[in-house]
Order: sequence, then structure tokens, then C-alpha cells
Amino acid sequence: MRIVLQRVSRASVTIGGSVVGSIGRGYCVLAGFHADDGPEQVDWMAAKVAGLRLFADDAGKMNLALADVGGAVLVVSQFTLYGDAEKGRRPSFIAAARPELAVPLYERFIAALEREAVAVERGEFGADMQVELVNDGPVTLMLERGAT
Repeated sequence: MRIVLQRVSRASVTIGGSVVGSIGRGYCVLAGFHADDGPEQVDWMAAKVAGLRLFADDAGKMNLALADVGGAVLVVSQFTLYGDAEKGRRPSFIAAARPELAVPLYERFIAALEREAVAVERGEFGADMQVELVNDGPVTLMLERGAT
């Protein structure tokens, strides 16, 4: 599983002109699933995201987690995170999980975040989405957890 996480002051997802998910302070997470991923990777990633301390404390140090600041997560499916553009000019996506695997992993990731007491908004898997965000900092991380 691979994610790109951005600390945001606000973020939203629009599909067909309608906002389907919106948060204030928190993280916008683009989540991609590898063909070899399973529940272990998803559960690990949810715990990692919930526990990351990326918000400033009173001393200005990154010491506070989502729960400490009342933050939320906007999760957007992003199979292109597994695009391989090493050869040619058009990326190959064969490493990305097919929808029959990726959709249940996406849903499990959202449920696992909610079990971690994180407020979650979402995009729609496979939809043409417009993601709007204000990256706070900017703070951006790429996290990956492969099958062991």
C-alpha cells in the first residue's frame, strides 16, 4: 500500500459538480493499493496515519496528532500511485490492484481509520474526481507498506 499524505487546512472532493467529501484541518490522503496488498498493510497504514504527529504544539514542534487537534482525513483512491513510467511515455499500471481487490481494501482502510477514532470523509472509488486542498506547511509525506 502506498499513500501520499498532505497536511491540510482544508480539502474537498467534487464529482460532477457536487462536493462529496470535505474536511477542515487534517490530512488529505491519496491511497493506492498494490496487487499483493492485503488487510495487514491496510490496518498498519491506518494506525500509522492516525498516530502521526504532524501538527505543531505550543513550542512550534510537530508533536500533535489528528486527535490532539480535532483533525479529520479525506481519503481519495489513487491507483496511479503504482504507475511505472520507467519505459516509454505512457505509464503501466499492472502493479496496481484490480478493482475487485482494491475496492475492499479501500473500504477497509476507511473503516480502520474510523476504528482509530478518526473522522473520515472520502472520494468515490473509480470516479473522475476533482480534489481541492490547501496544503498546510507545506507538509507532504509518502508512506508505503508492502507485503512481508
